[in-house]
Parts: sequence; structure tokens; C-alpha cells
Amino acid sequence: MSVSEKVAYLKGLMEGLDIDTDKMEGKLFTAIIDALGEIADELDDLGADVDELNDYIEEVDEDLGDVEEFVYDFDDDECCDDECDCCDDDCIEVTCPACGEDICIDFDEIDEDGRVECPCCGETLEFDIEIEDEDDADDEEADDED
Repeated sequence: MSVSEKVAYLKGLMEGLDIDTDKMEGKLFTAIIDALGEIADELDDLGADVDELNDYIEEVDEDLGDVEEFVYDFDDDECCDDECDCCDDDCIEVTCPACGEDICIDFDEIDEDGRVECPCCGETLEFDIEIEDEDDADDEEADDED
């Protein structure tokens, strides 16, 4: 039941109780129900405005998505491309054999066995790489200096 319907019910209930609107209590009830009616009307108007704004925002969002695709050649389905900012020296770019997507894998994400999960399809990928600890790298640098 909407707010307007509840106010209409209260108004009908007051009329059904045959409250004398010339007495102080009747005037009070009438004023309260009138105020509630105005509040219900305002809520209905606000609800319509919110629905209209939501529709407008959805249209703007879709248009902005089209602009992003056109200007930036951006595709939500792509995990990574050659010019992305996420790829740096701590990442490798590979093509997932399961889904065929080009993805960037951060070395920190690869576990000790050389496995990592594809962010696009969830397939476990295995790499045959050796990840150096910082202690090992420091030892090698010290050996190179001698």
C-alpha cells in the first residue's frame, strides 16, 4: 500500500468515525490528514523525479561507455593491452591457453610452484620460471662486486 493510499484510508476512517470537524479534536485530525496528504503528494513527485534521473543517468553512462570505446579504444573484456599502465618490470604478459586472452601476470601473484590463476577464465596456468628471493639477489650482487 502506497503512502497516498494510507492517507486516503485514514481520511476515510476519520469520516467513518463521524468526528465533528467543528470541535478542536476534529480540526486537529483534519489538519494532520491534510498535511499527510501533501507529504504523500510530494513523495510521489520525488519518486517520479528519481525514476527520471535514474533513466537519464543510465543513458549518460551508456553514452560515456561509447565515448570511452571510441576515444581510448577501451574494451571491458580485455584484461590488458600493449600500452597498459599496469604492466611494468614486475609483470609478464602471456596469452592464456584456455581462453586465449592476453593477460598481465604480476610476479608476486605466482606461487612457489610457478602456478597462477587466469583472471579472465580461472584456469590454473603453470610457469617454468625461477623467482629469486631478495636475499639471493643481494648475495649475487655481492659476488659480482668481488
